[in-house]
Amino acid sequence: MIYYFLIFIVSLFALSLSGPLVVDTLSRIAKYLGWREFVVGFFLIAFAASLPNFVLGITAALKGIPELSFGDVVGGNVVDLSLAVALVILLSRVILPSEGTSRASALWSSAIAILPLLLILDGELSRPDGLVLIFAFLLYICWLFSKGERFKKPYDGIDPQPPLKAFKGFMKDLGRAAVGLLLLVFGAQGVVASSTLFAQALNVPLPVIGILIIGLGNSLPEIYFAISSAKKGKTEMILGDLMGSVIVPATLVLGIVVLIHPIRLDGFSAFVTARIFLVLAAILFYIAARTGKRITRREAFVLLGLYIAFVAFEILFCHCGA
Repeated sequence: MIYYFLIFIVSLFALSLSGPLVVDTLSRIAKYLGWREFVVGFFLIAFAASLPNFVLGITAALKGIPELSFGDVVGGNVVDLSLAVALVILLSRVILPSEGTSRASALWSSAIAILPLLLILDGELSRPDGLVLIFAFLLYICWLFSKGERFKKPYDGIDPQPPLKAFKGFMKDLGRAAVGLLLLVFGAQGVVASSTLFAQALNVPLPVIGILIIGLGNSLPEIYFAISSAKKGKTEMILGDLMGSVIVPATLVLGIVVLIHPIRLDGFSAFVTARIFLVLAAILFYIAARTGKRITRREAFVLLGLYIAFVAFEILFCHCGA
């Protein structure tokens, strides 16, 4: 038990170091590239946060149980679209998706979160469906880069530096960002692993561990980064992080998994609660993002209530099915 506690403490320490380090370095990277912080947050944070989903999905597909990846993606997207958004707003300032790119990406995120659910209505995510998911990811990337104003941003107050010196600084920031992202991911996984061991030692049922710890733990990197960004007023980076953490697993990760091994569900009962709540979360998130072009604390409480209801229904479903 003491060993588990040490893992938990070290993991929390890694998270505390990673947040500010990643936020600061990504801000400088965005300025060097002349990109919006939304785009940098999408590519670096969202991809890094999706690594556990990717590893789990590939492993599950190779073992012939790709349904595990489907559940991971669906559950994680419920967390990102409800709990993650709510916590960022309630623990910091209100998110203001004031830019057209951010508002349009809210629609993309909501639609893409639901896309796998539509494709699996026939009971199967086939390899052609996997190609559709990957195409949806590429389509979003093409849309994002199709117009300069969607990813480029002029920055004021940048000290002019010789090109070589600026490039060296950029490479150093890339290195710092890589270290910070590793700390972020491994710290989150350490929290998940130690918390799971704690729960098992206390004889907590496995379904409850999966819902309350694993599902939430896989979303911990983007949640922690978003809160760290909020404290520094990096609104665009928050949105890029959260929306990317929905889009990447639901398209690229799940698409690759399905190409390796198609996903078949027996009837609508499998993951029924998670699928229903994901649709509700996607709709409420988009409505909240569009209302007054901002997400308020009142709307954050609605999203938080949705997540609490999701957990309650999942525990009840697992208990009834046991």
